[in-house]
Amino acid sequence: MAGRLKAPTGRYGGKSAAERQAERRRRFLDAALQLFGDTPGYRSTTVAALSEAAGLSTRQFYEGFSTLEDVLTALHLEVNDWAEAAVVTAVAGAERLPLAERAAVIFRAYAANVTSDPRRIRITFVEIIGVSPRLEEQRLARRARWIDLICAEAQRAAERGEAAPRDYRLAATAFIGSVNGLLHDWSAGWVDATLDDVVDELVRQLLGILRPVGWSPSEEGDPPG
Repeated sequence: MAGRLKAPTGRYGGKSAAERQAERRRRFLDAALQLFGDTPGYRSTTVAALSEAAGLSTRQFYEGFSTLEDVLTALHLEVNDWAEAAVVTAVAGAERLPLAERAAVIFRAYAANVTSDPRRIRITFVEIIGVSPRLEEQRLARRARWIDLICAEAQRAAERGEAAPRDYRLAATAFIGSVNGLLHDWSAGWVDATLDDVVDELVRQLLGILRPVGWSPSEEGDPPG
């Protein structure tokens, strides 16, 4: 009968079927991070090669996934989730800092996370491009979440008198392109700078957007003590 193979049920080796399936899924994703994010890349990886790298069978692959694109889809979401979690934590910890320091803390957290493993950058900025309409929609949806985060922080800064009050969506969309492009180029060795230099440049760009020429922060612009 056509269709995805059914996974076995019941306990084995002290683990439930769901636990065993979750472990296998983790092994496939870890193997995909290596093969998709390094050599040979997503387009040159086969189900057999991924299964071998995971130490599992192709039958076990089809118990959890239908296609390699499903694996790339899950991996792309996971890599973005890791970065988002790092940024959310940084935002909470930098709540009481002045705007420039707050932005630096947030961008250092993001940059440190996405550049901690070059394979993550390749998954996010290279392998995901042009695969399918489905993945392009997912890529744009995840980028929209980053844009929403920047807009929310800009709005909070404006409410505190730290930034000019305006609609920041267009500027945030342009800025996130700069962030992605600069971090990708730095990771690829095309930018002769330290990661701190890259973050400092991104912070300067963001402050230039939030505080245009001719606008000054209000005296009440400091975060609440």
